[in-house]
Amino acid sequence: MPGQRDPGLPASIDATLALLQSGGYVADRALATVVFLALRMGRPLFLEGEAGVGKTEIAKVLAGALGRRLIRLQCYEGLDLSSAVYEWNYAAQMIAIRASEAAGSVDRDRLVEDVFSERYLIRRPLLQALEPDPGGAPVLLVDELDRTDEAFEAFLLEVLSDFQVTVPELGTVRAEHPPIVVVTSNRTREVHDALKRRCLYHWVDYPNAARELAILRARLPDAPKRLSREVVGFVQAIRREDLFKAPGVAETLDWASALVELDAAALDPAVVGDTLGVLLKYQDDIAKTDAGRIEALIQDARMAVKAMG
Repeated sequence: MPGQRDPGLPASIDATLALLQSGGYVADRALATVVFLALRMGRPLFLEGEAGVGKTEIAKVLAGALGRRLIRLQCYEGLDLSSAVYEWNYAAQMIAIRASEAAGSVDRDRLVEDVFSERYLIRRPLLQALEPDPGGAPVLLVDELDRTDEAFEAFLLEVLSDFQVTVPELGTVRAEHPPIVVVTSNRTREVHDALKRRCLYHWVDYPNAARELAILRARLPDAPKRLSREVVGFVQAIRREDLFKAPGVAETLDWASALVELDAAALDPAVVGDTLGVLLKYQDDIAKTDAGRIEALIQDARMAVKAMG
């Protein structure tokens, strides 16, 4: 029944906010609400948004905060069942067959049963996530589903509907306690409605200045306060530029870390220009942000800092 799925899960939205915060993830209430509901209802959580906004991090933080094993299936074009679910250790099977033949005691039926036993089964992420775990139901992260093709998406829908897979030689493997499932997409293509209907959905957007500053302070508490504020102001300003790829929160944290390593206490045009490749990942975007534009963005950042109070 919903609400009785796992006593180790947070009992309220506020508890979910605190759980995420304990792992250094600063979530807004809307995100915490959908995470809470996904956990309590036992439904997969489908997160869409631009790259670098913190979708993958939610699964990592949930696993760490709940003390669960994180099982990650990194999606890519051409992903198939042998990489996602299981495959047989063919090399070990051939060695076993040759050894049996060399011993001169070949009972074919028994040999087939032996080489297609669990001893030779290589478990991939989806199968691993369905097996019992003494630490509790694991967190299954299906990362960047939009990179796969529709055939794999249809198979995943079947797995998430019944939390089971069939290995023809061994039978059906069914999860006694379904995993906590987080599916992410960068929306490079539309994911089919049938899979989305199976999940609870949330669009993860870029954070506003206050939340991004809270994230930066949580992850880099030793960064100078003025620098942290100016970094957030600059990033918020540059996201409004006509860029091929606006920087995500991951880039904000990387850039702030780089500036701390350079002993910067505040933004300086020369240092910003030298480190722009940490924040922006495309040469065309870097070329657009010339010295004059950097100066203007720093001024915008400092005005934003004053508005923050």
